[in-house]
Amino acid sequence: MKPGTLRRIALNEWRGYFEPRKKANRLTPIQETVDQVMKQWGLTARIQEREITAAWREIVGDFLAIHSQPVCLRQGVLHVQVLQPTILYELDRHLKPHVLEKLYNHFGQGIVKEVRFKIC
Repeated sequence: MKPGTLRRIALNEWRGYFEPRKKANRLTPIQETVDQVMKQWGLTARIQEREITAAWREIVGDFLAIHSQPVCLRQGVLHVQVLQPTILYELDRHLKPHVLEKLYNHFGQGIVKEVRFKIC
């Protein structure tokens, strides 16, 4: 029994009536539960990866999307595979700030913090 339970029972018997026990509200919104489960199973990162992959053409344009593809998102770092060294140079040296800015605008600043390009 919980502490104070016997005291409460004795007082209720002495008074001649029983107060209804207050039930704790154990209900939680379903969105909180889903978020917790997804975080435990590591599914939030995978969903974000799919969203980034789906929006990649919109972010970098048609030509660069044909020659590059996001591979994974780990701890805020987006890893992108590139087919040609010239495209890698353009993306890494010239277009990286623009790509990051578009990613921030599209997904928010907390998801993608850095972009790393690699030749596949």
